[in-house]
Amino acid sequence: MNPTVLYLVRHGAIISVSGKAYIGQIEAPLSEEGVEQAWAMRKWLEPVHFNHAFSSDLSRSQRTCRIIAGNRANSIETVPSLREISLGEWEGFAFREIEQRFPEEYAARGRDMENWRPPGGESFADCRVRVMEALRRILNCCQGNILVVGHAGVNRLILCDILGIPVANLHNIGQDYGCLNIIDYSGKHVRVNLLNYTPLYTRPVEQITSAREKRTAGR
Repeated sequence: MNPTVLYLVRHGAIISVSGKAYIGQIEAPLSEEGVEQAWAMRKWLEPVHFNHAFSSDLSRSQRTCRIIAGNRANSIETVPSLREISLGEWEGFAFREIEQRFPEEYAARGRDMENWRPPGGESFADCRVRVMEALRRILNCCQGNILVVGHAGVNRLILCDILGIPVANLHNIGQDYGCLNIIDYSGKHVRVNLLNYTPLYTRPVEQITSAREKRTAGR
């Protein structure tokens, strides 16, 4: 059986409204910075051949995935269930505006980040169900090096599940634009070997692979 390693990436930076806003499932294309981030990740992952590549069907994730994978993936597939959380009627509005217009609802979400739903949207609990079902399907059908390009919320939910972190604490996990997480499913226990990494060309991916091989050899 081939070892299974998940390369979980957040899409690059996007063209968005000024300030912090609820983006959710709005189509927001990559900015020039986001494209540069995707190419930097492609360069850093140059030694890796991907047996399979998957992305959310939102364009920012698809484009990031195509740039990183290039011609080094056997296949590239879009998966709608890997979309970012739906924020319903809040999408496109600034955090401050929602807080001012709907103070009770805004406060309620803060008290129960896992289960509260914005009007017409999803809770993180809802999103977690569809995302983890999609990930299980991917892992059941694929082995080897798997590239998955998702979103901040989607990636955090996957990491919460692996690390046993309550969903209420998901925002304590950093997921910067264009970041990489490496998750190794090859051993007895799932291991997160890299978290929220953005390449600076100072630490090639061979070092991560070498460290994993040394741990395995020492068991």
